[in-house]
Amino acid sequence: MFGLAAGTSFILYLHRYTWVMVRPELKTEYGFSEKELEGLYTLFSVTYGLGQIPGGVVCDLFGPHLFLGVIIALWSLALPTVGLTGTMTGLGASRLAFGATQAGCYPSLAKMTRLWFPLRGRTVLQGLIASFFGRSGGAMSAMIFGLMLGAGLSWRSSLVTLSAIGVVFALLFYALCRNRPEDDAATNQAEVELIRAGETSKEDGSRVLSFRRAIRNRSMLIFAGQQFMNAGADYVYSAIMASYFIEARGVTDKIVLGLLTSLPLWGGALGGIAGGFANDGLIAWTGNRRISRSIVGFSGKSIACVCLYTSITHSDPMAGAWLLFATKFFSDWSQPTVWGTSTDLGGRYSATVFSIINSSGSVGGVVTPLIGGILLDRYATQEIVAGEVTKIVHYEPVFLMVGIMYLASAVCWLFINSTDSLDRPDNMDTT
Repeated sequence: MFGLAAGTSFILYLHRYTWVMVRPELKTEYGFSEKELEGLYTLFSVTYGLGQIPGGVVCDLFGPHLFLGVIIALWSLALPTVGLTGTMTGLGASRLAFGATQAGCYPSLAKMTRLWFPLRGRTVLQGLIASFFGRSGGAMSAMIFGLMLGAGLSWRSSLVTLSAIGVVFALLFYALCRNRPEDDAATNQAEVELIRAGETSKEDGSRVLSFRRAIRNRSMLIFAGQQFMNAGADYVYSAIMASYFIEARGVTDKIVLGLLTSLPLWGGALGGIAGGFANDGLIAWTGNRRISRSIVGFSGKSIACVCLYTSITHSDPMAGAWLLFATKFFSDWSQPTVWGTSTDLGGRYSATVFSIINSSGSVGGVVTPLIGGILLDRYATQEIVAGEVTKIVHYEPVFLMVGIMYLASAVCWLFINSTDSLDRPDNMDTT
């Protein structure tokens, strides 16, 4: 089950982060402006955000087995449709479809980790699934795409190849996954008791979270604001990183481009592992789940802010990439904290709580790229290069915006109480 969850997270990011390599190809082939490209990027986040809560509710009601098996296949089939047309309408429809089909994945994986993994050590496993395998998929996406382009494959054929991998994995997932340990004939009662040890909430009773109950929880509201900043800031890695190294750092070799673009994501992958161990280690040491979550979340985002501002002062592409590696390491150091806090706050409603949080992140994923596109166009300059007038795009304003979002996210973690569970009797509706 761990392998299936990790593989799902890997495939999700392997496919999602193809955009960072497709974006420069679309710009070259069709001459789209920065604002148009960021507009296309944000369409993914529109349907991704709108589909979060319905996906979480469906998963809480029926479990992750069938739901995840179907959506993995659907998003894999939607992936290469971006290469079927060069019109804004067609490309927009492709991005909308891709976002809608990926929407329910992480709420379902949050539910899956709560049902299958013991409370003690769960955050380490969530860090591995969400950050290490997810970010590794994103990192490998840029590297694999760069290798395929360097080998002479077109970007469209590269998308089809990655799509086929996803369809095969979807069939494997459906064949092997089970909703709960109790549903798996290979799991005995002693294993079930081990997995359930320390749980304070059960899967009986109502499986649908009241929206009223959710919005009355102060920590839930601050958590949603934190995720707006957290996910919104991530857009630079999934959308413009390749363009940044091409235009601001002069990288032209496709294989080198794939490597440099992937380095920040490898930082995120390793940071997710470290953050998971930091969470569970601090909880065991302090005995205080609330303070431990806040310390890890605050420290990660604060250090990431410092590393980001340092990275943009270096003109050497490799040095800049390694500093972005450090930035993403500490930014994603807090990613297991997001998963752990979702399961702490949600209890039996983990998928729904995670879907609400991810919806907030998706709003950030819509707003931030649109602002980023405006900034890139606004601060672009015309310069004479080799006797020709050339548009020079300046990325510093976008990185400044992202650093501010990191800092705001860090402050939010100081006010989030992960133990204020929506499963507690005093948090239940009385009407």
